[in-house]
Amino acid sequence: MSTQNMTLLDSVDARTKLAGSNKMEILLFSLGSRETFGINVFKVREVSQTPRITKTPNMPLGVEGVISLRGNIIPVIALAKFIRPAEADAATEATMIVTEFSKHTQGFLVHSADRIIRVDWDRVRAPESMLAGNQALITAITELDDGKLVSILDVEQILSSVIGEKIVPDIQSAGVEQDKFMFFVDDSIVARKEIVSVLDKIQVKYHQATNGAEAWEKLQNLANRYNQDTQPLSDHLKLILTDAEMPEMDGYVLTKHVKSDPRFRGIPVVMHSSLSSNANRAMGSSVGVDAYVAKFDPMILAETITPFLQN
Repeated sequence: MSTQNMTLLDSVDARTKLAGSNKMEILLFSLGSRETFGINVFKVREVSQTPRITKTPNMPLGVEGVISLRGNIIPVIALAKFIRPAEADAATEATMIVTEFSKHTQGFLVHSADRIIRVDWDRVRAPESMLAGNQALITAITELDDGKLVSILDVEQILSSVIGEKIVPDIQSAGVEQDKFMFFVDDSIVARKEIVSVLDKIQVKYHQATNGAEAWEKLQNLANRYNQDTQPLSDHLKLILTDAEMPEMDGYVLTKHVKSDPRFRGIPVVMHSSLSSNANRAMGSSVGVDAYVAKFDPMILAETITPFLQN
């Protein structure tokens, strides 16, 4: 299993072709129950048997300890203690998935890793729309061909629970005029909260959405509204900030829609993603993204978007 997954994970170049196809690949895994979970392959560095873990004092809830991975000390997190704490059992943590996102590397302990599958984002739904309940750590749910449901984890939420929320420092106002605003979209509750905290600091008005399909609908409504004005939409909407991976429509397809619609001419698109590898930057460039900023550093986000807002 490990060799097979590593072979698949190494073929990153082939995955860059997924940009704009509204597809993604997820690694399926189990936490020892009947449920099947998934994580975006682009967040996975490797899959292996669980190594010896060094216990350390005063670790946050769910952190089992640390390991040395090629000279780097990384935390190891027992996912079952977040998702199903009452059912968590050390015997079910035989496999470790090493992940990298939001400039952090960590190991996730799981019962077993299954296989990598390719799914269409339009078959991925927020949990509420599939009556799965309001589970803060589940960002989306998709259905396999055999009818089995896969819960896709909000790994940003898990990481935030471990390391805590970042304090947003005082940031200088962007000096944006009152009739100017920006639009942002992100499916993660944590990410939306972080983005709003930065936008409030730089004093810019905004509209927001929770997935790509909702964003595109709202953006078209804005375009139709301002199309009746004598001024172009770009005189008011100064920037679109989009996540990369989102239910129903990903950020790459959303960007293609925006860039191919003349009503949005002159409006830059910045991709804000926890997928910070060069491959993901290349995917963004291939669909016309004007800039790419990795989650989540409030100062870097502010420094990236402020020039666009002031232009």
